Amino acid sequence: MHDLAPFLKCRDDGRPRLMGIVNVTPDSFHAASRVASLEAAVTAALDMWDAGADWIDVGGESTRPGAQPVLASEEISRVVPVIKALRNQRPDGLISIDTRHPIVAAEAIAAGANMVNDVSGLRDPDMFKLIVESNSAVCIMHMLGEPGNMQGNPSYQDVVAEVSKSLLSTAQRLIASGHSPALIALDPGIGFGKTLEQNISLLEKSQPLRGDEGFSVLWGVSRKTLFRDLLSRELSEERLAGTLAVAAHAMNQRVDILRVHDVAEHHDLLTVLAKLRKHSQ
Repeated sequence: MHDLAPFLKCRDDGRPRLMGIVNVTPDSFHAASRVASLEAAVTAALDMWDAGADWIDVGGESTRPGAQPVLASEEISRVVPVIKALRNQRPDGLISIDTRHPIVAAEAIAAGANMVNDVSGLRDPDMFKLIVESNSAVCIMHMLGEPGNMQGNPSYQDVVAEVSKSLLSTAQRLIASGHSPALIALDPGIGFGKTLEQNISLLEKSQPLRGDEGFSVLWGVSRKTLFRDLLSRELSEERLAGTLAVAAHAMNQRVDILRVHDVAEHHDLLTVLAKLRKHSQ
């Protein structure tokens, strides 16, 4: 099995690692990312790995704005067979479980997941305990409220300072409990309880998230409502160009991991940018 720490950092040439999204859900906001069967999920994941993904992020509950919760038993039935199949077919593949429920995360880790991607930022003490006891890699995301109400009226005095403080505090508690800082990534939670201007402020300043420990930074911006507001692109299918623009910006910001729907396009973009940067030095 891999030493996970290097795969939570961007590549030596500055390219962010790519995390491909596999939504084993009927209601994720980007319809093209939904898979309706085990076979379709496995095929999608293998294609993403072959296209250049470092990680596959498997999720069984939509957390889009306004989403309704899913029973943990249903979530487990969606994601665990996919993780087991992927681990069987690609023993060294890096797999993340996208969940906010400790029981789901535990089952996913037992099935072979390497990382827990928790959009609720380890609010649940049992999730915090699981991460420490399993020594799993973890992405701690910031979310204001819950998916059902997070976009109601998000308010901050200083969004960069407040989001950074919240995430760094949780990361420090993990370290104090014995968890390695090299296995922690922090995600500002673009679109999770933020206005357009607040999202832009967070995208402008990734450095505060790193803290003194130099934590890894993950951005999940792919095809989000941000681009509806910026570009008047109502449909998620129309937001790839905007997403790629943020990916280029992410490379300049030395962001470590990009969680994306479109792995091949991001791989090509970042590869060209890395080549151009090398020749300009």
